[in-house]
Amino acid sequence: MSKLSLHRPRALERPDSLQWDAPSHALERWADMPQAAEADDPNTISIYDVIGQDYWSGGGFTAKRMAAALRAVGASDVTVNINSPGGDMFEGLAIYNLLAEHPGAVNVRVMGLAASAASVIAMAGDMIEMGLGSFLMIHNAWGVVVGNQNDMREAADVFAQFDSAMADIYVHRSGASKKDVEKWMDAETFMSAGDAIEKGLATGTFAAPAGKGETKASADLSARRRLDAILAKQGMPRTERRKLLREATGMRDAAGSDTPRAVIDPALVASLISTLRS
Repeated sequence: MSKLSLHRPRALERPDSLQWDAPSHALERWADMPQAAEADDPNTISIYDVIGQDYWSGGGFTAKRMAAALRAVGASDVTVNINSPGGDMFEGLAIYNLLAEHPGAVNVRVMGLAASAASVIAMAGDMIEMGLGSFLMIHNAWGVVVGNQNDMREAADVFAQFDSAMADIYVHRSGASKKDVEKWMDAETFMSAGDAIEKGLATGTFAAPAGKGETKASADLSARRRLDAILAKQGMPRTERRKLLREATGMRDAAGSDTPRAVIDPALVASLISTLRS
């Protein structure tokens, strides 16, 4: 696919009341995915984290990080490996645009999961290859809004604009009608490699390399991801989940402002934290 044919959505302004998050179902599936090994090729960029800055973990993949990686690659062709549950839709759109503007060919490889904002990033590939057993997930814009009725209306307007921008990207890539794409997004659709190829959102498959052997660090990371996914599924906002996870792991508070605490099952959380600490 020629870079000239990629859809280029305009930038959108971020409301102050909006806090980004990844969908709970995507977090849950991502937590169960094996960790992919980092590539040795200097022209390969790995996105193996949530999209956007994650102050809790000191990680997250941002547009700034992508811009720096592309500067290092220069005008050469680049491979982008993705295993991400998504996250900040503003950052995802910015990363998509950076890849769309890259002068060299962009080969995207879905190593495990490309969900939400990460699925938008994947659409910037000249080739979009999916490992057997990997998934692509598309849905409507997702986030948490804190504020009064005016803040809610402003965020809803921005979400609607994002839904339209994402739908246009998927439509342009797949050749499907916007009505069909909107149905996929409304249904929060997970697609296997075969499904994505059939729908025109992927171009082929590849034999994914084996994941990393499990170490204590990777087991701890997997446990934290599972706990994060369970808490998200129960409706706890991201900032509250981060606070709880910091308390569970003894990490220093580095998050932003708090949000109202959601109603959850304290016994379940206590049991999960106990397992995490052991």
